[in-house]
Amino acid sequence: MAEADALEITRLLQGWRKGDEQCLEQLWELVYRRLSRLAASYLQNERVGHTLETGALVNEVFLRLTQQNQVRWQDRAHFFALAASMMRRILVDHARRSQASKRGNGMQTICLHELHELGRSDHPDLVRLDEALLDLEAEDPSLANLVVMRYFGGLTRGEIAEALATSTTTVARQWRTARAWLYAYLAESSPP
Repeated sequence: MAEADALEITRLLQGWRKGDEQCLEQLWELVYRRLSRLAASYLQNERVGHTLETGALVNEVFLRLTQQNQVRWQDRAHFFALAASMMRRILVDHARRSQASKRGNGMQTICLHELHELGRSDHPDLVRLDEALLDLEAEDPSLANLVVMRYFGGLTRGEIAEALATSTTTVARQWRTARAWLYAYLAESSPP
């Protein structure tokens, strides 16, 4: 993301926090494409017949973000970190509803060595990934937060470092640790 856009997003977030509705409209225009690309990348890997569409996912995320009255927006990294968390919740809830209606038929498993970055298989089992993240969060909340920002939010190491006020070297080290933890967890909990 261009530095000028990053600064503009931060300025718009601050204006919106102060009640300027025009800032919210301008913010929507700036972040819509990035959120759409992120949503599309997740949804392209979903099974055939998946009912959630890119536009619907982006709109739901943005709607939930606009309802966050208590958030004191710090900057664009903070915004995208919260957007990532909300996108995760929406995708996992959708996957749970879908799996509940099927009663487990045809559940796909997530395989970390086939995933891009933390990765994505052709049909990731978001419910299993979410369960793993919840267990990781109980053990190390900072690692779970990093995974959400990276995997669901698509934030770069630099953006995560900025959001967490740390170095990119630390983020890279924690990312390796989180991936190893998730790999071990998912390998251990894989069905035979």
